[in-house]
Amino acid sequence: MSQGGTPGQPGGPRTPTLPSPLERRVEAHSAQLSSLQSELTKAFPTIQGEISELQSSSQTTSSTLSALSNQMSAMATVLASILLKLGSDPGGAAPSEPSLPLSPRAEPNLASPRVFGGDFDLGKGFLHQCELLFRHQPSRFVSDEAKVGFITSLLADKALSWAIAAVDLDPRLSSDYSAFRREFKAVFEHPTYGEDAASRLLALQQGSRSVAEYTLEFRILAAESRWGETALRSAYRRGLSEAIKDLIVRDRPSSLNELITLSLQMDERLRERRQERAQRAALPPRLLTSPCNPQLTPPPEPERNPWGVLVSRAVIPQPTEQHNRLFPATLSWDKESIPVSVLIDSGADESLMDFSLARQAGIPLVPLDRSLSPQAIDGRSLGNITHRTIPLTLTLSGNHIESTRFLVLHAPTAPLVLGRPWLERHDPHISWASGRILGWSVACHANCLRSAPSPSSNPRPALTPPDLTGVPPIYHDLAPVFSKDNALSLPPHRPYDCPIDLLPGAPYPTAGFFFVAKKDGGLRPCIDFRKLNNITVKNKYPLPLMSSTFEPLTHARVFTKLDLRNAYHLVRIRKGDEWKTAFNTHLGHVEYLVMPFGLSNAPAVFQELVNDVLRDMINVFVVVYLDDILIFSRTMEEHHQHVRLVLQRLLENRLFIKAEKCVFHSASVGYLGYIVEEGRVRADPAKIQAVVEWPRPTDRTQLRRFLGFAGFIRRFIKGFSQVAAPLSALTSTSRPFTWTPEAETAFSALKDRFTTAPVLAHPDPARQFIVEVDASDAGFGAVLSQRSEADQKIHPCAYFSRRFDPAERNYDVGNRELLAVYGALVEWRHWLEGARHPFLVWSDHKNLTYVRTAKRLNPRQGRWALFFSRFDFTLTFRPGSKNIRADALSSQFPEEFPGAPRDPDTIVPPARVIGVISWPIETAVEQAQRDEPDPGNGPQDRMFVPSSVRPQVLEWGHSSCFTCHPGVRRMAEFVQRRFWWPNLQEDVREFVGACTVCARSKASHRSPAGLLHPLPVPSRPWSHIALDFVTGLPVSQGNDTILTIVDRFSKGVHFVALPKLPSDAETAELLVSHVVRLHGIPLDVVSDRGPQFTSRVWQAFCKGIGATVSLSSGYHPQSNGQAERANQALEAAPAYRPGQKVWLLARDLPLQTSQTSSRKLNPRYIGPYTICSIINPSAVRLDLPAALKVHPVFHVSLIKPCSDSTSPTGPVGRRAGVER
Repeated sequence: MSQGGTPGQPGGPRTPTLPSPLERRVEAHSAQLSSLQSELTKAFPTIQGEISELQSSSQTTSSTLSALSNQMSAMATVLASILLKLGSDPGGAAPSEPSLPLSPRAEPNLASPRVFGGDFDLGKGFLHQCELLFRHQPSRFVSDEAKVGFITSLLADKALSWAIAAVDLDPRLSSDYSAFRREFKAVFEHPTYGEDAASRLLALQQGSRSVAEYTLEFRILAAESRWGETALRSAYRRGLSEAIKDLIVRDRPSSLNELITLSLQMDERLRERRQERAQRAALPPRLLTSPCNPQLTPPPEPERNPWGVLVSRAVIPQPTEQHNRLFPATLSWDKESIPVSVLIDSGADESLMDFSLARQAGIPLVPLDRSLSPQAIDGRSLGNITHRTIPLTLTLSGNHIESTRFLVLHAPTAPLVLGRPWLERHDPHISWASGRILGWSVACHANCLRSAPSPSSNPRPALTPPDLTGVPPIYHDLAPVFSKDNALSLPPHRPYDCPIDLLPGAPYPTAGFFFVAKKDGGLRPCIDFRKLNNITVKNKYPLPLMSSTFEPLTHARVFTKLDLRNAYHLVRIRKGDEWKTAFNTHLGHVEYLVMPFGLSNAPAVFQELVNDVLRDMINVFVVVYLDDILIFSRTMEEHHQHVRLVLQRLLENRLFIKAEKCVFHSASVGYLGYIVEEGRVRADPAKIQAVVEWPRPTDRTQLRRFLGFAGFIRRFIKGFSQVAAPLSALTSTSRPFTWTPEAETAFSALKDRFTTAPVLAHPDPARQFIVEVDASDAGFGAVLSQRSEADQKIHPCAYFSRRFDPAERNYDVGNRELLAVYGALVEWRHWLEGARHPFLVWSDHKNLTYVRTAKRLNPRQGRWALFFSRFDFTLTFRPGSKNIRADALSSQFPEEFPGAPRDPDTIVPPARVIGVISWPIETAVEQAQRDEPDPGNGPQDRMFVPSSVRPQVLEWGHSSCFTCHPGVRRMAEFVQRRFWWPNLQEDVREFVGACTVCARSKASHRSPAGLLHPLPVPSRPWSHIALDFVTGLPVSQGNDTILTIVDRFSKGVHFVALPKLPSDAETAELLVSHVVRLHGIPLDVVSDRGPQFTSRVWQAFCKGIGATVSLSSGYHPQSNGQAERANQALEAAPAYRPGQKVWLLARDLPLQTSQTSSRKLNPRYIGPYTICSIINPSAVRLDLPAALKVHPVFHVSLIKPCSDSTSPTGPVGRRAGVER
């Protein structure tokens, strides 16, 4: 337009011409653009106002505003470009397109990349985001300088420093984007980007993540690594968890995407399965509960309807394991009774019952006046409650019985729910760890913990109030624990019920009934269960040791003793065992429901019950021995709490106290025959007086009773075992009971020592222990002592003494003294092992001080030294003049050991002895000694028998009228009384074995065959065979080996004579010739592990014919028992030979006796007879006298070989000849 101007403008005269088509189109476009520009000009202020208004009104429309702004800028740019082109070249060439767009295409709104600070791992992603923005918004970045400037504006830290330095070094970078991009990638991208991704891809594992998380990271690394499809599929499968691998092991996806899809499905299924298990293990959302966690703001007040059902808007707590604690119970009404499970819910406002339980059990329901609409704790509706049950009898823990009603609700958390009102009414003591109700409130003991009648039954009679005389007033609120009526009621069944398990096959005995007087004048019924106890499986639960019962009382000052009322009767007999306690009286047949006195397991059962009830208190402030309970404390205030805890615990477990036998808050109390005081224990004077007044025992039973009764205070008596040694010797049944002066002295000495029994101090672990030991020739003694803080003197805590056994009496002095140290540490190891302070050991044997540092020890000392290493002590020498107490204990043992053999007493007085009997054989022995004198190395009181007369001595010792053919042991004892010679026992054994009289008359004592281990029985003949070889036979026709082939089904046998052991190939040929040819191919071949049967040729042969090879175990021929048995029969056949003498069994022979018609005294075997000939391996012909009149052929089982050792060729004669 600058060239020609426009019409109507001055420029010289021109000839008017018609406008060309191009000019007309330009004019039309110009008009359109002018119109569009005017419209945009008018609309632009309005749009800007709207944009301002939207920006000020809401931040959520920021993306829309940005899009409108970009659109306006783009439209303005396109319009300016079109105007520029039209105004600059109106007469140019016609455009190829017939028309131009009226408005430009809108650019997407992309977020700007984050600021890049120079992280190598983020550089590639930052540059990719910038180029993405350049490509989709070209109008904003029309030049390289704009792109470089945009990237530079997003740089920070090290990246910005690099950009500034790079542009200063090369200014062209600010206007050349390609060069800037190249330099940026060289600095901020890893040169080994793909290799690093490949390494990370190889090490990638799913671990505990989900498959989705694992897949996301895998795809990122896979894209960076540029691996192939097969490699990626293998790497993905390798990185999956083992659970997912197991589920997809059978599937073979063809592509990576299929593998990923399958893995995601399996992971989702595993997650669903875990949720299902969690839902089954946990309870559904709890009903009618309050929030578990405290809130900072007060929660809204829950609404309550007239029935008191809680409607709460709190959040459901997460179910825990404790929510699933259900308690077993019994529900009864009318004459019906069903077992149920009960959930105790402290957040429920009412007791609920599942509607399905009520419908199935047929429980009568009563409609409510108005329906209730309960809600769960999350506000979810639980339906409507329209009915409740009639009064039902609920039994919990076997003995808690009450009458209650339930609201009926569809699908609660359990068949029965006991809510907060029930908990407030009964206040149970619940062990959530074990799921048991351990105890109940005091009100329950008076109302619920007895045989509760149904609501329609008669009320029970009033209880007699307990006599609380002697009970401190502070415990009167626990009066039910002292109630006689409660103790007389039937206790509940508990886990501690007394079982009576009988030995298998034992007959049940009868029991007698009698009464035993009590201390208080009453009568205790007792049943004679001795026969029942003999066949009862014993309960091994241990009772407390008396020696350790008083050890926890070291620092106690206040004591209370409790005695349980009807102790054993507080335990029930196990259900089903009541009939075993039955006995008969004149009133009829009676059975015990509770544990009676006299059962052998009763103490163990009751001790286990009391120990479990008071387990957390025992040895802390309580010691228990059966029904005697001792409570001890340091202060009175502490003691009040301890006694109350014990009484409450006993009441909760229905164990009741006998108040009249209790002692409360005492500084000195009698317990188990002792007087317990602060810091010491002494014998009970009443017990000592009973021992002092004990009459002299007249028999062994009375003596044992005295020693047992006196033994309870032996810990107070120094040298008790030494003083009582003569009395202990009289208790032995191996010697007659004769009251000797030594026994009288010991009996009197014990009584004197009981009256002067010292007071022993309680061992205090906080102070150092001193062990004094000493040993004598007969025993050792030890004293455990401690130095008192009050007077700094050594006070004894315990005495211990023991007599040496016969082996220990042979020890030398050093070993006996060391044995004393060992015995003392063993006796008191519970005090000395791990003692707070190193203890001292005093001994009067100086050499012992080096025992712990000695380099050479004998085996016995080495064992003791290893035991000593468990203790921290110092062994110190103390002269015997100062080691008085231990020396007195060890020196009081009598020198003669009671168990040592004593000289036999003569029965006939010496005046009546006429002479000594002598045997003729002794004269023969004395004459033979002239040729073979006594070597002098034998016993002094016996005669040496020369070899020439030994057969005569054996004949005298076995066949004389004084011996009557004894056995080996009795004959040897008889001969050894007067004679001896080397190998006497062996000669006696051979002579007795060759005695013809014994062979005829005595039964065989051979051991029977062992248990058989047969192989499975085959189904047909010759399908399973057994092979074996018999070698070393006498040569017959050039053969000395036999192959035994046995059919395991029919027991048929083939014996194949062979000149020698065959090879494996020859064995196969023999099998074909003697088995396959005649009976067919076997299925199984049993043999030993000979070389013929373990070779490859044999294995290949059997495999070729289809037979399995079964080799016997090494050194176990029983596996091939049938072949071995056939071999035995084969080898036994030639055991007898013509001319051999044998004994013949006389059992079936018609022997004639002239003196008596009885066959009882006839000999078992007759003969010996000579074998004339061998008929076959199982029969022989004998040379019998004509008087027998029987056929002379007999089976080999009816004969036995005859040996003759008394002949010159016998073993005794041969040995005598060698000795001569």
